[in-house]
Amino acid sequence: LGVRAELAAIGREFGASVKIAEVPPGPPVMSPIVAEIYGPDYEEQKLLGRRLEAIFRDTPDIVDIDTSVEADATRFIIEVDRQRAALLGVPQQRVAGILQMALNGEDVTYVHQARERYPIPVRLDLPVSSKADLDALLALEVRSQGGQRVPISEIANVREVGWDDAVYHKDLLPVVFVTADMAGRLDSPLYGMFELSGKIEELADAGTPVEQRYISQPENPYYFSMKWDGEWQITYETFRDMGLAYSVGLILIYLLVVAQFRSYLLPLIIMATIPLSIIGVMPGHAILGASFTATSMIGMIALAGIIVRNSILLVDFILDQQREGHALEDAVIRASAVRAKPIMLTALAAMMGAFFILDDPIFNGLAISLIFGILVSTVLTLIVIPILFYSFRRQIGVAA
Repeated sequence: LGVRAELAAIGREFGASVKIAEVPPGPPVMSPIVAEIYGPDYEEQKLLGRRLEAIFRDTPDIVDIDTSVEADATRFIIEVDRQRAALLGVPQQRVAGILQMALNGEDVTYVHQARERYPIPVRLDLPVSSKADLDALLALEVRSQGGQRVPISEIANVREVGWDDAVYHKDLLPVVFVTADMAGRLDSPLYGMFELSGKIEELADAGTPVEQRYISQPENPYYFSMKWDGEWQITYETFRDMGLAYSVGLILIYLLVVAQFRSYLLPLIIMATIPLSIIGVMPGHAILGASFTATSMIGMIALAGIIVRNSILLVDFILDQQREGHALEDAVIRASAVRAKPIMLTALAAMMGAFFILDDPIFNGLAISLIFGILVSTVLTLIVIPILFYSFRRQIGVAA
């Protein structure tokens, strides 16, 4: 974003935190890069959060840095000297009431007018400038039991203390958050996260041991540890679940092919072309400059069924030719020649359907996987499957 640098400069000038928020295409997260700091002492956690914030700022392409550690702020506590107030006959509650009225205002009476449906309150309040002036508040006078006017400054002491910071919790543990985003040539926040991880390891080597966790919460809350969250956590969980679904799909495909051909080795040959889709999927993303997303993984899962279908058509036709009495070599060549056209036409139809979602910001990964995966795997299927089947049948001594 071209305006990020200008907006960040304005924020630094006024001591503000400026972020360029982008609506994520997937599940929302606190920030693309999130570091969660756990430990036995919350004050030490905040100091460690400040150190991590400095590391974030010293890392190139890490932008929109923020932390849950609040800036130091002070407040004034006005304490009534009870003994002196009692000697002067001023109740402590009256002092509190005067200050409450001065800071927040108070409706002292109402005005009833003929044309007004509701009574109009008469509010007693101090000007905003006087509310921010401690001397003006202390100069307010309260009336004693004897009718004397006593300034608050004579019966009260002022003490300056710090505001208590908010304590954030996650899974019942106190936590400090450090958030950021990734910009520049490598827009993916995962690259920035791994670069930061290396610098934090150097921090641990310098005498501040910090255990880094990527996929699970810290087991021991009595040691300082850090959990990476944000888009990394969503990415990990998504691809983990997709990988499990992919594995289950491959097992089911294998069982179906075993039931069809009554063989345990032949399905392995038929499914040998599934890894060939990677040859098309990964270079396809690189050529178009697209990231490998969850929808890309969905496309790879769909490719498994499409590619196996082409292999089944070839192998089944070869077996039919052999049952008709053709030699193995003739059956393989004839099957490749006859089935090439329908296989290529069905592949072309699937690729043309995927072209319509190629410019979609969410499903373009699915389109790229289907287009390039089907293109490369179809061509390789017509070459690899006949060769593997021929070698397999010759190896077991079946030539006719």
